[in-house]
Amino acid sequence: MPIERDNNAFPMSEANKLVADLMKPDPRIYWPDFLISVTLGWAAFAVAVISPTFSFAGLAAVLISTLALYRAVLFTHELAHLKTGTFKLFRLVWNLLCGFAMLIPSFTYHGVHRHHHVHSVYGTSEDGEYLPFGAGNPFGIIGYMFLIFILPAFFVVRFLVLAPLGWLLPPLRKLVWGRASSLTIDLTYVRATPKEGDPKTLWFAQEFMAFAYGWTALALVWLNILPIKALAIWYTVAVLIFLFNSLRTLAAHAYRNPGPEKLSMAEQFLDSVDVPGHPVITTLWAPVGLRFHATHHLYPRMPYHNLPHAYVRLRDGLSDNSIYLRASRKNLADALVRLWGDAAAVERDKHAHPAE
Repeated sequence: MPIERDNNAFPMSEANKLVADLMKPDPRIYWPDFLISVTLGWAAFAVAVISPTFSFAGLAAVLISTLALYRAVLFTHELAHLKTGTFKLFRLVWNLLCGFAMLIPSFTYHGVHRHHHVHSVYGTSEDGEYLPFGAGNPFGIIGYMFLIFILPAFFVVRFLVLAPLGWLLPPLRKLVWGRASSLTIDLTYVRATPKEGDPKTLWFAQEFMAFAYGWTALALVWLNILPIKALAIWYTVAVLIFLFNSLRTLAAHAYRNPGPEKLSMAEQFLDSVDVPGHPVITTLWAPVGLRFHATHHLYPRMPYHNLPHAYVRLRDGLSDNSIYLRASRKNLADALVRLWGDAAAVERDKHAHPAE
């Protein structure tokens, strides 16, 4: 499927007026949402560890822990968009209760995700959060999903082994920074070397804390303070979080840009996806506002708790909402089926009209 154009017809000015008052993040929503999620997640994790492995209580606890910690983890997306210098305590607490323990400190998303929203970068080879899944090779989608089983091991090696080695060996540290310090879907992505003004000391401190959390957990198991089952449950929960997030990521865009072509804001919107879906079910697999990903690309600074309001206002308030609603899907299955269908259609066309 080709990129959808209609960039001159999108009623951006009218849309801006409808949502102008929805740009301010509310800490009264952020704090209880995150704290309840992370507390429930670790409490359920503890129940999973002490319960018989395949008992109903044990399996239910693993699922609850996964969904709650998944929601807590995805607050990293909000941290990437919150104005620099704001929510300092929230960022610290997020790292202490979630980021370090899951081996994804906030620096792994800092800057990388904002790069994804730069108009001249989105959808190009410079965008680490974009692969042209919808532009052909549907089996690449399956290959991407298989990564969920090895990604937790990658983060373990990155922070528990490569981090301390990198402190001793500067060339290795440079390699680890460029190739293994970013939450992206493009494994060939190379992160830029830190520049003047970047919080390098803070990033090092976060790296050290992830290292310390990981080795502390191993030490507690070695000393028989924690059962080895705790590590197995952690790995299982991490894999399941990556499973949900990978499905969500595949449903977040149409991924139709096959190469270096730069897209306008409207084209980026039409290459992105909203899944308003069911207010409970959809929020489980696309929490913290991420079911409104196309609307988020229109307004990256809009806090997650206002995206549902923005969607309703734009859907009901635009004088012509036809273009806006073209980015919407009924549910997760609809989004994934369309993505696979686009990729398969391009692949069939390639075989029907091979390049001469």
